[in-house]
Amino acid sequence: MKAFELVVAKDAAHAVALLAEHGPSVKVLAGGTDLLVELKSASSVPRVVVDISRAADMKGIAVTDQGLSIGALVTHAEIMRSPLIREMFPALADAAHTIGAVQTRNMGTLGGNLATCVPSMDSGPTLVALDALVTIAGPGGRHQMPLTGFFAGSRKTLLEPEELLLEIIIPRQNLGKPADFQKFGLRKGQALALVNVAASLWIDRERNTCVAPRIALGAVAPTVIRAPAAEAYLEGRAITLEAMAEAGRIAVGDTRPISDFRASADYRRDLIAVLTRRALANAYARAMAKPEGEKR
Repeated sequence: MKAFELVVAKDAAHAVALLAEHGPSVKVLAGGTDLLVELKSASSVPRVVVDISRAADMKGIAVTDQGLSIGALVTHAEIMRSPLIREMFPALADAAHTIGAVQTRNMGTLGGNLATCVPSMDSGPTLVALDALVTIAGPGGRHQMPLTGFFAGSRKTLLEPEELLLEIIIPRQNLGKPADFQKFGLRKGQALALVNVAASLWIDRERNTCVAPRIALGAVAPTVIRAPAAEAYLEGRAITLEAMAEAGRIAVGDTRPISDFRASADYRRDLIAVLTRRALANAYARAMAKPEGEKR
């Protein structure tokens, strides 16, 4: 590994100032589970690395006026242990549990996983299925955008070099929304997803129909994507096993899977249909397990 200068940010504002000061080639260090591997193998390294791991204002998990806020520096292990997340969104904890090994989950951060933006990321689908927003800070201030808009391509986001991902927000109207995460890899642990799927929905209990369904898919396109045709099919429809299976088949048409050394495109298409059906069925089961008085 070639030498570089390491500067430590005290908080988010200091980190943004350091990014602006040191120019476009600067890199951000959070948990380091992706960056350190990249620096060891890269032919060139940045002149400056900004360490944001001590920025306490990016580490919280809390319900705010906007919804559930998860700081970008929250680790996957902290997501798994959080009582708030386990109560409101167990699918997020399930997804975090599939990421890497114990050491990776202890060090790796949610923001780092999203900003690295690999198509098979396990943290993305559930958040996309819950209409998550991201808060971004730069020299000109802060702004928000949907997480789906944050992803620009494989390993590419809309973050400018002087900008920083601060937090991820699940909107207040989706607090407690039933969701499920499904992943298929070539082995039980420490495996990249061949396909991963998340689904969320509300239920109109009087009619047993689907309300605001969301289906998000990973490892089937350059970024995590939604399945809009399948969502439109489910909206307002009576919830049956046949309807969920049909939604899985429709979701295949919203994807662009590839063939590689791990699986063929056709095999991935089969997985999309199966995992979508399972995620919908489990989200529905979670919705029906909620007490009658809870939202929808």
